[in-house]
Amino acid sequence: MERSVTLMVNAKVAISIVTYNSKHIFQVLDHAKSEFGGDNQFRFVIFDNNSNDDYKEQLTRYSDFADIIFYKENNGFGFGHNYNLLHSNEEYFLIFNPDIILKREDLLAMIDTMDQDPSISLLVPKVLNPDGSVQHLIRDRVTVFDYALRFIPFSFVKKMFSGRLASYECRNLPNDRLVDIRIGSGCFMLIKGSDFKEINGFDDRYFMYFEDYDLCLELGKKNKRVVYTPFSEVIHYYERGAHKNKKLFQIFMKSMMKFFNKWGWKLI
Repeated sequence: MERSVTLMVNAKVAISIVTYNSKHIFQVLDHAKSEFGGDNQFRFVIFDNNSNDDYKEQLTRYSDFADIIFYKENNGFGFGHNYNLLHSNEEYFLIFNPDIILKREDLLAMIDTMDQDPSISLLVPKVLNPDGSVQHLIRDRVTVFDYALRFIPFSFVKKMFSGRLASYECRNLPNDRLVDIRIGSGCFMLIKGSDFKEINGFDDRYFMYFEDYDLCLELGKKNKRVVYTPFSEVIHYYERGAHKNKKLFQIFMKSMMKFFNKWGWKLI
């Protein structure tokens, strides 16, 4: 393992990015550097899951902005974030996808919300597509039937169950208040560092997919609050890889099996 380190002292938030040849990472880092560069409240740490050599070479150009860890193999999303965070000492941890565009003011608003209400364990923002439309990534339930509806290619079936899909995707969340939710998206999560450590971070038996669901349910088991805020926004270059790529779909299915085996099979 190779490591490039930039020391930032007295940080309040550790911002963890896990990447593997990620398409948008350099645009994301350029934007993050313009928003957060020189502010010691925030410590960026990037975990690279053994990307190709050219990619890793490009990443080293950001060693003045972030701690960069080059790992010898790809052990997945949760493993990388756990490596970055389980031994970190910041008050808050931010799980930050390599395809997220974040404005400083939106993160500061989220931090202020959690500072003012210590009962909140994990906070997620409104997630937008680049065109400004909302990505409906919050879940109140996880069932086999709902996932079958999402992947089925027949539009008439989706139309028949449009109300069910809308409910599953929590499309009617209010825009004027915080809302307690069951499951938030791992593309962007602000969590208390102590709570992340209490549940030992992500279950890294999931290589990719469902580890964010699992994390939220583990917090719920300990009666810790998972909350949605409509007052902060991020842009997510959502690729929906499992819908397009056979290998990613296979990884998705394996993770789904692990999830239901752990939390119980709910068909409907």
